[in-house]
Amino acid sequence: MSMSEPTQLHLLKPGQKATIIQIGGAIALRRRFIEMGIVKGETILVERHAPLGDPMEYFIKGYHLALRKEEAAHIKVILNGDTNG
Repeated sequence: MSMSEPTQLHLLKPGQKATIIQIGGAIALRRRFIEMGIVKGETILVERHAPLGDPMEYFIKGYHLALRKEEAAHIKVILNGDTNG
């Protein structure tokens, strides 16, 4: 029944799904995240990396979102156990 260790969103690999537990960064950045649907408790899926590794593409709330690693590093997540599909 142990939960996985909290980690930063940019460290996940394509195909991994996680739940957002904390959003950091400057107030303006946090506000922007909220406007994009990046909120505590939401599930986010890592879709793929750009050819040079940055930005990364995520799937959240029914749409695709690209974030730079520098931005994604402010988002703390816990990995979801079920990574099927």
